[in-house]
Amino acid sequence: MSKKKAQKKNKNISTPQVVETDSGYKRGYSKYFPAIIFAISFLLYANTLGHKYTQDDAIVITENMYTQDGIQGIPGILSKDTFFGFFKEEGKDKLVSGGRYRPFTLMMFAIENQIFGNKPLVGHLINILLYGALGVFIYKLIVLLLCGNTRSPKDKISILIAFLISLIYITHPLHTEAVANIKGRDEIMTMLGSVVALWAAFQYHYTASKKYLIYCLISFFVALMSKENAITFLAIVPLSFLMFSKKKNITLGQSIKLIWPFAVSAIVFLAIRFSVLGFDFGGTPNELMNNPFLKIEGNQYVDFTASEKMATITYTLGKYLSLLVLPHPLCHDYYPRAIEIMQFGDWKVLLTLFLYAALVFLAFWTYKRNKLISFGIFFYLITLSIVSNIVFPIGTNMSERFMFMPSLGFAIMIVGLLHHFISDKKILIAVVALMSIAFSIKTVTRNPVWKDDFTLFTTDVKTNPRSAKLLNAAGGALSTEAANLKEGTQKSEYLNQAIEYLKQAVEIHPAYRNAYLLLANSHFYQKKYEPSISYYEQALKYDPNFGDASKNLAIVLREGGRHKGQVENNLPKATEWLKKSYAIDPNDYETCRLLGITYGIKGEHQQAIEYFNKAITINPGVAENYVSMGTAYQQIGDKENARIYYEKAVAINPKALNNLRRE
Repeated sequence: MSKKKAQKKNKNISTPQVVETDSGYKRGYSKYFPAIIFAISFLLYANTLGHKYTQDDAIVITENMYTQDGIQGIPGILSKDTFFGFFKEEGKDKLVSGGRYRPFTLMMFAIENQIFGNKPLVGHLINILLYGALGVFIYKLIVLLLCGNTRSPKDKISILIAFLISLIYITHPLHTEAVANIKGRDEIMTMLGSVVALWAAFQYHYTASKKYLIYCLISFFVALMSKENAITFLAIVPLSFLMFSKKKNITLGQSIKLIWPFAVSAIVFLAIRFSVLGFDFGGTPNELMNNPFLKIEGNQYVDFTASEKMATITYTLGKYLSLLVLPHPLCHDYYPRAIEIMQFGDWKVLLTLFLYAALVFLAFWTYKRNKLISFGIFFYLITLSIVSNIVFPIGTNMSERFMFMPSLGFAIMIVGLLHHFISDKKILIAVVALMSIAFSIKTVTRNPVWKDDFTLFTTDVKTNPRSAKLLNAAGGALSTEAANLKEGTQKSEYLNQAIEYLKQAVEIHPAYRNAYLLLANSHFYQKKYEPSISYYEQALKYDPNFGDASKNLAIVLREGGRHKGQVENNLPKATEWLKKSYAIDPNDYETCRLLGITYGIKGEHQQAIEYFNKAITINPGVAENYVSMGTAYQQIGDKENARIYYEKAVAINPKALNNLRRE
């Protein structure tokens, strides 16, 4: 051996590289990072603990027959579409293409209801705790990706990078919809299950410990059973191994083989899903609230042109980028026409195309130069794909909660870019801290909007005043609130504002049956019976089987008939409306009674007898009806029947004939 080689060998022996396990390496301040992440997550959303149920909580919790049955409802949850427990009828699962099968979080809600009852505090607390756990596992995952399963002093900066990525993620205000709304649990559990599964897969990759394989299989199955978009991790997993595995010379083919635990979980999930929902994904719904790519031509809804559809989708992808960078203003609703019909000639669409083309170029260009930037971009694009409306229709233009998973890619990319351009660690920390503080302020101030439906709808309608669904929701919230108020200025203001919003909703969506229903309700609360009846009839025109509209129409016709007879002394109109009410609901006691009185006043006593008899059959314990029946018989000269009914009245109430004798 040459002298030079011997010196080199001895040098290598005398100064070995220090590589120690996670437990052996003294991490210093970094050992507090998980606790800091969890504490920040909790503090950010602590002001939601006093909030009520809101938004879609009714669908999955308060008005879902399965979750309200507690543990006994779990078989129903597992055997039906997610929405079935709310709608309680077959066919509603076709409101959105392919249906929805997300039983895991519904089972969680059922168990919570079994133990605690309907306590929103419990739901909000669990959401916050799960969100904190997600932040911790994101940190653990990024550390594992960057450092492998060993630690050395040179990994300090990588551990700091993982902490900064987690910090950007947990503070991002776009997450308020998923965390502050209890129903958003599906987003949290899907992300948590996917992240834990990927972390466990890397641990298994390095250690071959079967416990991590079990963690991976179970976690990813839970993620899929919480929400279907976890399926995108089938692409994230091989990408992660290809870019970050510390085992030398791992190839693309080898990285793809490493997804087998995820594939197993996915196959089991899909088998269960198809056995419950079937293979029929259904066509694209021809209803604007479930298909945003419809427009009105010739008084009917038709599909967007291919160019209009793709331009509109492209614009929404640009909106996502905008909200990731500058999350203001925020809104829970982007239904038509919060996003207008776009064209490829619009500069915003062209700018979005340029930005996404630049992102794709940057992802490939930095693949070997800066894997963090490249991975962040790929993660964002892959997880975005399933909610983009490009792969399949999702029923709305966009939603902030859809960014819950892709925003991790954004956080990775941003920290990667900052680290690339800022070499000074203190400056890097300061910049990320400022971003996180700004995000935190926005998050904490956004949370109170989720206090209840009234606050949420009446706040966000000012942000997206062109959303028919949001206008309808705000109008409904104002109308419902007004119904509980005493007559006065505030009640009048609420109803007038409700009517204004609802009229705007039907201008955008002329076939919006729910908006017509709420317009009718609002006018009824104002005792404006003619427009109320007209709006109910409009709702039934678009849906003849609309049960709520039919039932409410019968009530308004009855009350309107009472008003026409008692206040306006318009007996013909009173008779007309009461008979229409009776035609809808012939078993309504009050309608039968009022018809009897109306015909009696008109001197048509035989018809009066008919309706009084029906009223007595429905409610036989009211003495006044027997008195009215006796009087009607007396008017047609049937004194014997008159006597019989008077005696029946006295048997129920000895004073029943007092008023009659005074007359």
